[in-house]
Amino acid sequence: MCLLNHRGHEMLLSRTSQYAVQALIYMAIQPAATPVLNKDIASELGVPAPYLAKILQSLAKGNLLFSFRGRLGGFCLREGGDKITLMQILLLTEGPAFTESCLLGLKKCSDETACPLHFRWVPVKKKIIDLLQDTTLEKLAKAVETGKYRLADVPGMLFEQLQP
Repeated sequence: MCLLNHRGHEMLLSRTSQYAVQALIYMAIQPAATPVLNKDIASELGVPAPYLAKILQSLAKGNLLFSFRGRLGGFCLREGGDKITLMQILLLTEGPAFTESCLLGLKKCSDETACPLHFRWVPVKKKIIDLLQDTTLEKLAKAVETGKYRLADVPGMLFEQLQP
């Protein structure tokens, strides 16, 4: 997990996860049950279409999206944004062990075999996990629709919520 993005801002999400979250928000603000083309999402987000297509296919395999082929094809959400949490998305994009990994990258890090930061990291990690479970796609979409955030600002806004 990368701690800094290319602009030097704190970030815990991979680029794949950032694109996935932004694409899902884009779909959530479209009319319900309307398939959206990968190329339209990629154009709106300013991301490479082939890379985004792979991400969207993995989200479809993970049962967050429907994928339709053909002239009227595209992707759309399987459920309403109020039912999809950020945790569900990140478990698909980062992998099931992303909440368990050691901050220093050690293979074994637990209460019994703790790295030097383990006991300070555990409460921070719990706050992050709680935030991810409490944040729905609908909440993120509303923040974008109301103009509070631009779509490209979404990953950074999540970590603003962790500030004391």
